[in-house]
Amino acid sequence: MLNRWNPFEFGNGAVVAGPLMRDFDQLFQELAGQATRQGRELAPATDIYETESGVTLQVDMPGHDPKAIEVKVEKGVLTLRSERKADATAKESARRLERGFGVYTRSFKLPDTVDTSKVEARYENGVLTLAMPRKEESKPRVIEVKVQS
Repeated sequence: MLNRWNPFEFGNGAVVAGPLMRDFDQLFQELAGQATRQGRELAPATDIYETESGVTLQVDMPGHDPKAIEVKVEKGVLTLRSERKADATAKESARRLERGFGVYTRSFKLPDTVDTSKVEARYENGVLTLAMPRKEESKPRVIEVKVQS
């Protein structure tokens, strides 16, 4: 029977570099996670609903200070920005940190039918809800069909 040659394996089947490779993988994953938390902007998960009366966005932003969330509408683009900061004491004693920390930013091109002067924002249980009503002239209108006899 032929066996595939593995340069990291002794003749008895013991793998020398297995733990070493696992340690390198873990190191690179941790470094990538730190880059996510420290310098790169993160995009929060968002659900978008459209009805006859307008558009609603629900944005997951748990752990964000509601007073620090910035909602801006400019030239038909809605931009959300917030920063979730890591707890300094938790960093010292943490064995593993998986939740992302840093600047969260997300932009959306709004349809022309949205009345940007009437956008309302509400933050509840870690979810930012944005209600954006339609302009009156863009709302669907039902036209009655007249029957002539």
